[in-house]
Formats: sequence, C-alpha cells, structure tokens
Amino acid sequence: MDTSDRIQSVEKIAARQHWMAVLARSKTPEITEKWNALTSVPDYRFLKPPETGLVMVQARAGGSGAKFNFGEMTMTKCIVELADGTAGHAYVAGSDAAHAEIAAVLDAMLQVPERRKQIEDDVIDPLNESQVRRKQAIRSKTAATRVDFFTLVRGEDE
Repeated sequence: MDTSDRIQSVEKIAARQHWMAVLARSKTPEITEKWNALTSVPDYRFLKPPETGLVMVQARAGGSGAKFNFGEMTMTKCIVELADGTAGHAYVAGSDAAHAEIAAVLDAMLQVPERRKQIEDDVIDPLNESQVRRKQAIRSKTAATRVDFFTLVRGEDE
C-alpha cells in the first residue's frame, strides 16, 4: 500500500467516523424528519435488528489518571445490508430502535459514493449544524455563570 492509498484510507475512515458520530448524536425527531424527507431509500434487510443492551462506561480519574468503571449505560445497535451488499452500522445511546435503524441505513447509503454527496447535504450537514448550535447555546449559558478566581499578592513579609 503506497502513501496515497494510505491517505485515502485515513480520509475515508475519518469521514465515516464523522457521519456516524453525527447520526448517533442527533435527536430522534430531527433524524426522523430528515429520513422522511429523502426522495428514495434503497431496499435493505436486517443483519442484526435493533437491540438494546447495556455497555460499561469507563472514565479516568482526573481526566488523565487510571481508568475505572464509571457505570453502565443503555445503548441500541443495529446492522443493515443494502441490496448491493453494503453494510451499515449504528450504535446510539438510549433505547430508540427507530433511531438506530435509520442511522444504520444512512451509514450504508453514505458508503455508496453516488449517494454520499446528496445524503451529506440533505442529512449530515443540517444535523451537524443543529448539534453545533445546541453545543454553543450550552456553552454560552454556562459562560454566563462562570467565575474566574485569582489571587492577589500583598507583598513579601520580611
């Protein structure tokens, strides 16, 4: 594998990680709205229908210390296969089977180069913008209550 092939492979992986994260973090009403607005959805079958279970969440003490088991969280996963054999995967927080199914089908559709641009423009970009706006609203709300502490030095005792 030469350098240009490696770069293309890394770019494909990064692009897929981005759209899978956007799909997983989207709100169910938003992703359902985008799904219903699509003009054509290919036939697909379940390789693994939506199923909900628990996953262990790990954390680090102080953000960089030793790992520890923080607790369990509910997650729903789904795997679909399009008629052309492309598989789509989804893992979403919570127990929303419809969200996981839609995300899995969209993941598969995004892997088909002829469909990617349309799905990115109609689904991924608007969902991503919505998530960015929500994050900015939270940041501005918390910034309003932020307190900066500082220490005054009175001088040296001799």
